[in-house]
Amino acid sequence: MFAIIGIVCVFALVFGGYMMAGGKFDVIIYAAPHEMITICGAALGAFIIGNGLETIKATGGGFAKVFSGPKWNKKDFQQLLTLLFQLTKVMKTKGVVALEQHIDNPKESTIFSNYPKILKDHFAVDFICDTLRMMTMNLEDPHQVEDVMEKQLEKHHHEAQGPVHAIQAIADAMPALGIVAAVLGVIKTMSKITAPPEELGASIGGALVGTFLGVFIAYGFIGPFSQRLSQIVEEEGHFYRIIQAVLVAHLHGCAAQVSIEIGRTAVPGHFQPSFSQLEEALNAPA
Repeated sequence: MFAIIGIVCVFALVFGGYMMAGGKFDVIIYAAPHEMITICGAALGAFIIGNGLETIKATGGGFAKVFSGPKWNKKDFQQLLTLLFQLTKVMKTKGVVALEQHIDNPKESTIFSNYPKILKDHFAVDFICDTLRMMTMNLEDPHQVEDVMEKQLEKHHHEAQGPVHAIQAIADAMPALGIVAAVLGVIKTMSKITAPPEELGASIGGALVGTFLGVFIAYGFIGPFSQRLSQIVEEEGHFYRIIQAVLVAHLHGCAAQVSIEIGRTAVPGHFQPSFSQLEEALNAPA
């Protein structure tokens, strides 16, 4: 929603100011299609050259995220804490054998099945199950487990940032590609140097549209898209950090309730459930 409002503001205020200054749209309307083909075509080609198939596919999803926002909301964070509470409680009270049926096949688990949105996130489920599985194999050194979890999170974060870097690279290139389009326009203008001044003026104006579009698209749209996507990746990363915080606290010997409270305090402020809200969720019947 805010992305759409921002796009409208960019168009309205840039071109509104141009109209207030007495600018005419004739040259822009005439030149824009040709310049856009040159600039965006070159940008698309450079994007394909500079990125692998996985990054290209992920970038499409990244643009969608700019408009849809982060995947997780306050309810999801509360459900994650409830899920982790139930798993750690089973391990504390019923032992490893009772836990194995949930982590070996989470899709058929009576605990995981209560949280379908989390269950659809393969990394979150694997992250939880793999860590708990390490604990069942007597890998109980909290620092060693935390180190393994940290490496998993770093790898996931690096992969999630791939589309951000790809989009930002295109944003950085767009002004230069706009200059390329402008230079081509100047070359075309020089080929008809003997034409009347009004025709030359229109041709030079058309060439400058290329520079304008390159800068306008880079700093008005693609750059902000990259920045917003980076923020979303960071926000979504907090979800997995909560898993790490709770399970490490559990390894340190904390009771399930205490481990969850440690996780709750690590939730970002605008997503953090209150103590009473979480208490109510933990005590609610499954």
